[in-house]
Amino acid sequence: MEYHEAVNFLFDLRRFQVKPGTESIQRLLSHLGDPHEGVSFVQVAGSNGKGSTARMLESMLREAGQSVGLYTSPHFDDIRERIRVDGRKIPESALSAFVAEAKPYLVDRAADGEPLTFFETMTALGIWYFEQADVDVAVLEVGMGGELDATSAVDPIASAVTNVSLEHTAVLGDTIEEIARTKAAVAPADAPLVTGATGEALDVIRDEVGDVLTVDEIGSDADVRTAYGGRVNHQEAAVTVETDDEHLDLRIPLLGAYQARNAGIAVALARQVNPDIATDAIHRGLRNAHWPGRFEVMSTDPMVVLDGAHNPDACAQLATVLDEFDYDDLHLVYGAMHDKDHREMVDALPEVTSVVTCQADISRAEDPEILAAVFERSGIDDVHTGSAVPSALTKALRHAHVDDCVLVVGSLFVVAEARTTWTRAMVPKTNRTLDDARETLARAHVSTTSAGGADRGVFRTVRTRVQGRQAEVLREELLAIGGTCAVSGHESGGELVDVVMMATLNQFERLTTNLRDRPYALLELADEIRTSVGLDGDAEHHGYPWEDGTAVMGILNVTPDSFHDGGQFYDIDDAVSQAQAMVDAGVDIIDVGGESTRPGAEEVPIDEEIRRVTPVIEAISDLDALVSVDTRKAAVAEAALDAGADILNDVTGLEDPEMRFLAAERDVPVIVMHSIDAPVIPDKNIDYDDVVEDVIGELTERVLLAEKAGIPRHNIIVDPGLGFGKSKAENFELLGRIDELSALGCPILVGHSHKSMFSLVGEQTGDNLAATIAGTTIAADRGADIVRVHDVPENVAAVNVALASRDPGRFEDDE
Repeated sequence: MEYHEAVNFLFDLRRFQVKPGTESIQRLLSHLGDPHEGVSFVQVAGSNGKGSTARMLESMLREAGQSVGLYTSPHFDDIRERIRVDGRKIPESALSAFVAEAKPYLVDRAADGEPLTFFETMTALGIWYFEQADVDVAVLEVGMGGELDATSAVDPIASAVTNVSLEHTAVLGDTIEEIARTKAAVAPADAPLVTGATGEALDVIRDEVGDVLTVDEIGSDADVRTAYGGRVNHQEAAVTVETDDEHLDLRIPLLGAYQARNAGIAVALARQVNPDIATDAIHRGLRNAHWPGRFEVMSTDPMVVLDGAHNPDACAQLATVLDEFDYDDLHLVYGAMHDKDHREMVDALPEVTSVVTCQADISRAEDPEILAAVFERSGIDDVHTGSAVPSALTKALRHAHVDDCVLVVGSLFVVAEARTTWTRAMVPKTNRTLDDARETLARAHVSTTSAGGADRGVFRTVRTRVQGRQAEVLREELLAIGGTCAVSGHESGGELVDVVMMATLNQFERLTTNLRDRPYALLELADEIRTSVGLDGDAEHHGYPWEDGTAVMGILNVTPDSFHDGGQFYDIDDAVSQAQAMVDAGVDIIDVGGESTRPGAEEVPIDEEIRRVTPVIEAISDLDALVSVDTRKAAVAEAALDAGADILNDVTGLEDPEMRFLAAERDVPVIVMHSIDAPVIPDKNIDYDDVVEDVIGELTERVLLAEKAGIPRHNIIVDPGLGFGKSKAENFELLGRIDELSALGCPILVGHSHKSMFSLVGEQTGDNLAATIAGTTIAADRGADIVRVHDVPENVAAVNVALASRDPGRFEDDE
């Protein structure tokens, strides 16, 4: 079954229950072989905060070394976001395999008048995949209520009810007591139910469950007490979690007093699931629990905030978080679903200077004119009726001054569309043959019958994801000027669709000009296309060596155990001599590392790593080359910068939360690598649908995380992480398509030197200079900005040959 066929089938399922309860999903799970019986589950229910709590718990358990599944809803632009294992989305191949197996059963049930809903089927998919992935534990965010929710088909080992408020009254009941009663049904059989509920809701839960572990503010008599210490920067807040036995002062990347209670609930659940969880895992896990669209500060000057608050209570909580920031005027981008109480939501928000209403690309979205009328009746004078979300955001930004705040709010669907302003990747494709063109279309889920001639295209090609209504205009406009636009077979569901645009540079120029007068935020999309195909002129320069062609980074390992040259330069005099030899050979950057990340390497204590690298960095900092420090620890990075380093090279992609703030504070470049594990775990199998595009997708969020911390994009260098969680064939795929990573808008580093990937072509692992030089030549030819190598003279020559073959004139002055 093709992936787009599987997705379309899922989205065609009913959205609401015909018959409330878990009987239908239990029968489906039985048909699938009862996958839920082999997995330990945690359920997180509640009126608000359950998604954030689930994410915090998942992050802590992963930091403790467990393999963790996470099931949440809704998704932003890809249905696979709902189901993750160890942070990675379910592969397209797994989703297709599930639908192929389950579809006959689902069709039969529908024919018998007992159809399963979209949510029931997605829940079964998550449970099935968690069993396939052999996770240690899976965290399930409850959809609605608890007792009759599809997630209650499992028997949890731990559960929580974050809080209780009036919601979904037509289904759950008209009173707090009724709603609390149905949520309490998620209680585990052999552990206390963790809850942040208070008042009458807590009384009902106690009556229903009996064994309850309560979470409330410090000063109460709750089992777990929490306090909110306010934000410590624009990304993080301080919280305290205490019990009778411990006191934890923590940081979380989720702002708002209510998040302190969610953190307390998550810590209590983590202790139930893993009683031996280390305090450090709690600290790091909570600090890395990033949750898109929940008071997410995307940029400053002006401050831009995305928040998915979609009911009056959530809007009131959002207002309290805004109170923590100093800004002049508040400009609103507001869009919501038609079944919401817009007047109460508007009244709960703080004072607003201007509003632009908008409409997400989903059938449930309220008309922007109706929303504008609500704001006008509430007494706001400066109200504009917009249309598409990105256009409304652009208009609001034009209203805002540098010290103002622009807030996108009202629905997670609206937030998702606004977020594409920062996350959309325009992936360039190099189609040298017809087979290349056909493969590009296949990866975008375009059938040959609907390709419209694109399968014969061997010219400039870009793949990206857009709204369905945008895709239709793109196809219409490109066909009109002689280009081609192929659209994936996705039909509905509110998620983005793949498009592959094929045209000459001149046709792209005409296309982007024509798009400026079209609706649906195509003006903003046109600007992204122009940047992608190079129509906006030369990039800004900041004095870095990689801005003038491929730079060579020489590896200087001051370790006894690195895989290629361990021990050779462990002595400081040997290290300095090697650094000078690299400079004499033409190196641009010297990368000093004090800890090996080879398979099986032991972790080096921070003090020892600092002792190894800082004397060398001090000694070579005056040489005619930039100095980089290869470390995954912020404390080592800070010591290295103090010693004279210019660049941070982090093989974990900013896993240490302090690393991104350090790079922002010091205004230095940082290399963000895609890695599954560091050190590498041998023979660990990772499922990629398309290793290049999967790496781009995952690096997109890491780059955004760095930007939100204050690192400008020109200071962010991306590394696809050859050898880190990829097979040998996948490493070659990344090397051959390295130009596609330019979609991230960052310089690209390739680290391939002497790696075991070359054994695929018969070369010896760890000693393959000829193969390394060949890889360097390919990387430079494909547009890599930096190559990281051990043998500098030979690889400098390889880079020069590759650059000269494309632009011989750059070397004429040297003759």
